Amino acid sequence: MSDALEVLDQVGKWKADGKGVAVATVIVTWGSSPRPVGSQLGVDDAGNMVGSVSGGCIEGAVVKEALDAIKDGKPRLLDFGVTDEQAWDVGLACGGKVQVFVEKVN
Repeated sequence: MSDALEVLDQVGKWKADGKGVAVATVIVTWGSSPRPVGSQLGVDDAGNMVGSVSGGCIEGAVVKEALDAIKDGKPRLLDFGVTDEQAWDVGLACGGKVQVFVEKVN
């Protein structure tokens, strides 16, 4: 099963079980980035994850934002880049930039 299908399949199962769910999607990359545009990460309200938007280096920050999106229903546009202090904090020192869109699944 492809990564995208795996994410969507698990997200559907979580929703069917009545869980709150958010999906994060890589929408822009520049330079060296860990995952390509279109990569997705699904997160349920217990913090369970499926897929990946970074191979690990920004996943923790994205999961936190996904949990917040589940709670408040507001989408987020997250920017991580080598010149951004937050990027160093979360470990994106690969020299690139990644933009991730996070939204609650209704």
